[in-house]
Amino acid sequence: MRGHWANAISALVVGLAGLTAACEPGGGPSMRFIAGTPHQEYAARLRQAGLHATALGRDWMAAADRALAEPVDVDTPHLEARFLDPARATAVAYRLVLERGQRLVAHLDSGEGGRGDARFFLDLFFAADTTASLQLAATGDSAGRTLEYVALRPGTYVLRVQPELLRGGRVTLSVTARASLGFPVAGRDMAGIRSGFGAPRDAGRREHQGVDIFAPRGTPVVAAVAGRVSRVSTSRLGGNVVWLREDGIDRRLYYAHLDRHAVLEGAWVRPGDTLGFVGNTGNARTTPPHLHFGIYMRGLGPVDPHFHLYDPPQDAARFAGDSALVGRWARIGTAEAAIRARPGTTSAVLTVVPGLTPVELLAGSGGWYRARLPDGREGYVAVRATETLTPLEMATVVGGSLLRAAPRDAGAAVDSVGQGDTVPVFGRFGAYALVQRAAGPPGWLGESRLEAPAVVGGGEDRGGAAGGR
Repeated sequence: MRGHWANAISALVVGLAGLTAACEPGGGPSMRFIAGTPHQEYAARLRQAGLHATALGRDWMAAADRALAEPVDVDTPHLEARFLDPARATAVAYRLVLERGQRLVAHLDSGEGGRGDARFFLDLFFAADTTASLQLAATGDSAGRTLEYVALRPGTYVLRVQPELLRGGRVTLSVTARASLGFPVAGRDMAGIRSGFGAPRDAGRREHQGVDIFAPRGTPVVAAVAGRVSRVSTSRLGGNVVWLREDGIDRRLYYAHLDRHAVLEGAWVRPGDTLGFVGNTGNARTTPPHLHFGIYMRGLGPVDPHFHLYDPPQDAARFAGDSALVGRWARIGTAEAAIRARPGTTSAVLTVVPGLTPVELLAGSGGWYRARLPDGREGYVAVRATETLTPLEMATVVGGSLLRAAPRDAGAAVDSVGQGDTVPVFGRFGAYALVQRAAGPPGWLGESRLEAPAVVGGGEDRGGAAGGR
């Protein structure tokens, strides 16, 4: 009966996918009256199909909310291998900090077991402070599995990733924070900035409202972004200046002290187009040639260009673990292991667990696994502290009992064992052992229901059955 219901759900989900495709231009009757993000539209279609009233549909909705309430803290750049179980309604969220002017790029690649045609919903939310409710900031291309966003508000953001119902598999997520503008002086980089934003001017009577980029006279000054030239003029302070209004974002760029102009007012320019040439006109006549570059935003006035221009290193640490183990059980293979808040030896220790503790590996990043402990707590454990889950010993069941999904008597039942059954023991947590009946899922059984075990010899088979899902 359970398999029949799963098949029915699958058929409805396939029907929804077809209905989504039919909504595109030339694909059939339009349903564009459903407004919102792709995630919201998909949820609306679940309700239209009646799936919201099913346990699976409710779980999908709840998973989306739970992910936002329990995000994982990450730093950029972040590269992660993760398993999103297609058999469950899953979602995961990541909390990160962005500076004003950074361009966030998040991309999801399907790996082994990932459906190439499945959609993954990427949504970015902003929190003004720790107590504020999340505000939708951007949504990604669910088909292309990419989200890009220029952070014009600095602060905390939460990125949520969720696949369609009954979809998922092994995926790789990359999250980077880059410069949102090209460098405005050809052939130069951040090393050319010698006077930063906020530096004192006129004996402290005012502050520098941009950055000065020094280069030889006549070096091309270029458009840092696509937009329209809103003003070309000459003034006493700025000398020869150009104002560029960016396309699609309320951000105006100010180029001053040009030796001469090379563009007309009203012109549309692309990144890299020449606007003028480095000079020292205006009140810069006594200084070496340089470009004064400023950024102005409505309601804020001048803002620091640093993070708009600075492109930090983008080489995230490659995953040093076994991607085939992500989404499976493993075991602490050292005497004890620290579970940390973030992937790194300087991160706070959440708890320390003893050897032989089974852990569910949710994701991998650098030299770390994101692990879920048997009691439900999550954190990062070093790859070197884990080992493949293989039988430690064989034990006989003293009395028939249910195998539980968690090491507690109230845990949900996943299987059962009978009196006299012999089962492999894969690990222990408190007064419970993780065991597995032949061809069944692993589950927890009280140690009191197992007699003195016989040690399994050899242990050559590193692909123990309990490693599966």
